Amino acid sequence: MNRAFNFKTIITLMITSAATLSANTHSAPQQSDMLEPESATGKSALVQNAIAQTKQLEASKHMVVSANPYASNAALEVLRNGGNASDAMVTVQTVLGLVEPQSSGLGGGAFTLYFDAKKQKLTAYDGRETAPLDVTQDLFLAKDQTPLGFFEAVVGGRSVGTPGTVALLGHIHGKYGSKPWGELLEPAIKLAEQGFQVSPRLANAIATDRERLSTDADSRDYFLPNGEPLAQGMIVKNQAYADVLRMLAAEGPKAFYTKRFAQTIVAKVQSSANKGYLSVDDFTRYEVVEREPVCAPFLRYRVCGMGPPSSGAVSVGQILMMTEAANTSDYPPESADAWQVISDATRLSFADRNTYLADPDFFDVPGWLLNENYIQQRAALLTVGKPLTQVAPGTFQNNAQSSVVEGIQIEQASTTHFSIVDSQGNVLSSTSTIENGFGSRLMVNGFLLNNELTDFSFSYENEQGLIANRVQAAKRPRSSMAPTIVMETGAPKMAIGSPGGSRIINYVANSLIRTLMWNQHPYNAINAAHISNRYGQMDVEKLKLDDELVARFKKMGYETQERDLNSGLHVIKIDKANARLIGAADERREGHVAGD
Repeated sequence: MNRAFNFKTIITLMITSAATLSANTHSAPQQSDMLEPESATGKSALVQNAIAQTKQLEASKHMVVSANPYASNAALEVLRNGGNASDAMVTVQTVLGLVEPQSSGLGGGAFTLYFDAKKQKLTAYDGRETAPLDVTQDLFLAKDQTPLGFFEAVVGGRSVGTPGTVALLGHIHGKYGSKPWGELLEPAIKLAEQGFQVSPRLANAIATDRERLSTDADSRDYFLPNGEPLAQGMIVKNQAYADVLRMLAAEGPKAFYTKRFAQTIVAKVQSSANKGYLSVDDFTRYEVVEREPVCAPFLRYRVCGMGPPSSGAVSVGQILMMTEAANTSDYPPESADAWQVISDATRLSFADRNTYLADPDFFDVPGWLLNENYIQQRAALLTVGKPLTQVAPGTFQNNAQSSVVEGIQIEQASTTHFSIVDSQGNVLSSTSTIENGFGSRLMVNGFLLNNELTDFSFSYENEQGLIANRVQAAKRPRSSMAPTIVMETGAPKMAIGSPGGSRIINYVANSLIRTLMWNQHPYNAINAAHISNRYGQMDVEKLKLDDELVARFKKMGYETQERDLNSGLHVIKIDKANARLIGAADERREGHVAGD
């Protein structure tokens, strides 16, 4: 049998020594609000101290910030050896797919912003999964036409869309890469064959999800050998993953989308108990889409991100523009009044998001959502000290989309983000996902398949009409991923992004407000206590927010809930005046800054 298709996963386990790792609203809450986000990282004090040393760094040449030290360090070696940001992207993503498989991988999709220093051009790349050609709009409806429960829809083949990550890596490397494609896969291949150490967060995620992982034989064999979850510190090998990467190294990224390879994935999806609709045609027809970045003015900057099918750039941009229009800079960073205004601006942006944003190839997205006059109109609704009691999508110059209505999708908090700056001045910001933690729970060829189709609205219409983000064949589901590059006088100033489901929008917008408006250090900004309000309820980060501030929110009339808000913000600030790169990783996860 050809080595590239020897897909039996080989696992070697070895326990390492303890010394090695020890208010009322128009918008209804999402069902996912009732579900805990991805569980917090379980760390011993020893591990926490070791990881903390990698959370912030200054450098002068190049830098990588990603969700795992294996990935950041491997990508740094690519940069040290003369590779550029697009080269490092291939390495960091393929390593993350191995060591952080619950969050992203070959079976998922991604959005990437790339600033080409030579051409002085910023481009957005859409590697989002697509709905199979054979799906119908009632994909997630039961026989009685009521929506399925979230995990009824997620687990199995029904939720799997056409993966876009490999195509995206190949497309961007094909345009900008300077190193041979196959060479960039070697770090992940070696790690898969020689073994990597299970991190605290991965071990905790497996233990938490063991019941669902048990539904698929390959996932069960890999993550639960002998019926027990992989434990922190174990050494794991994944020969099947290495075999796939060797095949891609030899044949190129397009090999992933050939009938010969795709049929192994299709067979898995269609033979699942919760049968899916993916076909070989979906793979052979898949294409990465180059899109214009969506940029919003904020103070003296242009904050640029991924437009539809992602809601990230539009929603983040609306929040920033309304925050500036409401003169929020007049208040100190920990002011209840400031966060009340930011929270209500966020609620207004989510009302627009849930009504007007969807795949632009299937829906005519309004062009006025970042219009300055429209933003002023929305900002006029904000009153300091007086939270909004009703929130509705906006209209502008009688141009509302009357043919569509608000639709809420269930979007979970399991994704990854990495930021890269190379010595030539190229800047990359990429957010990548398989959607829910461990995706569909289907494992094939050593990697997990996404459950991205559950990012569509489960219902396709209600009594008011059709929903923009309804399921349609070949359509890309709406996302909240917000890979962002901040521009100042035509040059990149910052690259930032985060995992976190629809709260990504909160995490990124709030961090930009802290860094750009209140001039906080990137590390302090991204690790400050989170405040998240999308649909009226004020979610405050457990054990981090001042009790007096929470009391003020309650006095204003907000319903508040303390919860884990597990972002994974990764930022690089470019200090051009001092020729410095300032990198920071979120202390809530296992992010690592690497640079010279």
